[in-house]
Amino acid sequence: MKYTTHRKLARLGFVAAALVSVAMLATAHADQPGRGLTASFEVKYLKFIIDHHYSALRMTELAAGTDVTRDAAISPTEGTSPTPSGAATQPKAVSPEIQSMARRNNRMQREEILRAQSFLKNWYGIDYQPHIRAMNQAQIALLEKAPAGESFDHLYMEVFSRHHFTALGPSARCQVASDITHVELHRYCSGIVHAQINDIQDMRQMLCDNFNVCDYQPTVGLKGRHSGAEGQQFLESQSTDSDVD
Repeated sequence: MKYTTHRKLARLGFVAAALVSVAMLATAHADQPGRGLTASFEVKYLKFIIDHHYSALRMTELAAGTDVTRDAAISPTEGTSPTPSGAATQPKAVSPEIQSMARRNNRMQREEILRAQSFLKNWYGIDYQPHIRAMNQAQIALLEKAPAGESFDHLYMEVFSRHHFTALGPSARCQVASDITHVELHRYCSGIVHAQINDIQDMRQMLCDNFNVCDYQPTVGLKGRHSGAEGQQFLESQSTDSDVD
């Protein structure tokens, strides 16, 4: 009995040691670059999401307004400091709900830019500075030209919903195409998918409740589509679009 017990204990000790070794190896590799195809995917994705979020900063600043410095106190009137590429601006949105959503997104996406930059630095030794890509420049231009007021609220929800949507596909792929040991990145991408979808659905509901646009889809163009007069003109101009209806 004693011999059998000793053998069982020895076997359990060996298994435990093996599990610890596997865990240590996984942890060690988690701080290393992705392997093979996963490495090239991660670098491309992280640069994309940094640029994507950077353009969102300017969009949310236009909606919520900016202060020269960030107020340490959290309050309904808290503004955000402007991004380096943008000047200080008064809020164009008049809806408190939209302003609040814009401030929240501004804070969240600043943090997500920093996290993505740290992944690139720690895993690949890349110091990457964000820039605004062509499609996002066009979206920002729409919001900069729009007058403040309810018409801006309407336009902002369509443009920002479309902007959010363009991050969903790459972020969903990230969950199955990034390195399997990079659990932090998996969680990061999963968080983006869930947050962006929730925001899109909130804005779709507000478009329906406040502007009677109840069939809005953020799937094409600079600001999505719907069956209203303006949306119908867009649909006709995009009749060859290949997106699934």
